[in-house]
Amino acid sequence: MIYPLPAVLVTCGTAERSNMLTVAWTGTICTDPAMCYISVRPERYSYDMIRSTMEFTINLTTESMARATDWAGVRSGRDYDKWAETGLTPEAGRHVGCPSIAESPLSIECRVKEIVHLGSHDMMIAEVVCVLADEGLIDPETGTFRLGDAGLINYTHGHYYTQGQPIGRFGWTVKKKK
Repeated sequence: MIYPLPAVLVTCGTAERSNMLTVAWTGTICTDPAMCYISVRPERYSYDMIRSTMEFTINLTTESMARATDWAGVRSGRDYDKWAETGLTPEAGRHVGCPSIAESPLSIECRVKEIVHLGSHDMMIAEVVCVLADEGLIDPETGTFRLGDAGLINYTHGHYYTQGQPIGRFGWTVKKKK
């Protein structure tokens, strides 16, 4: 019951044969080196694609991508071309063989370092090899990435939600007043 979780679309495969799957069990696990994880059921169509290439891309999703995010999570790539069905656009990977999603404000290319068998899911621990950010979200004055302005969605106990209003910045509770 640890919610909310990011609702992401993970892309995998090769330029010739790729797929996407919706994942809510994902996160950052290390800063240096930058590492993250996804947890995937071994019976999922994408599981063998990831195991064979040992690569995947985590694509953050937005409110405008919500329908595609849900659809890709309840339909199998064995039966559907998810790119055609969702209308999302594949973009060639920069450092991995699988595509990213053009509509995603942030895509994280990953190389699997270890697969941990947990039970219903296997956790794929991966090193981040490239981060692709929507340049429209980079503040021209400060150069900072405004991911909070992307309209990201999250998943909470069977439902998708948009993010709320910011209430503070890391360290705001102890910041000294001028």
